[in-house]
Amino acid sequence: QVQLVESGGGLVQAGGSLTLSCAASGRISVINGMGWYRQAPGKQREFVAAVISGGTTNYADSVKGRVTISRDDAWTTVYLQMNSLKPEDTAVYYCTAHASERPYDYWGQGTQVTVSS
Repeated sequence: QVQLVESGGGLVQAGGSLTLSCAASGRISVINGMGWYRQAPGKQREFVAAVISGGTTNYADSVKGRVTISRDDAWTTVYLQMNSLKPEDTAVYYCTAHASERPYDYWGQGTQVTVSS
């Protein structure tokens, strides 16, 4: 099993920056990718960013150029640096990890990000 704990959420003004962290523990040796999703009130959960083995990253078009995902080599922590934040970035942000064995996907509990206009 893999446990994920997010931190770093909070209230920030539009145009500001925030860095989220996700600490992984447990069987981190099975992790081959980590990422972030978000869910705004009344909306479906959506993909934000991901990083896989080898360092390849992928971003949603809505955050491309404003967000950077990074991780440490041991897959113990993944970060989401967010700049030029907009009110529409307000959401609960969830960390996710993809593993090479069942149950394949793990989720954190989420951290709230609120961007005021």
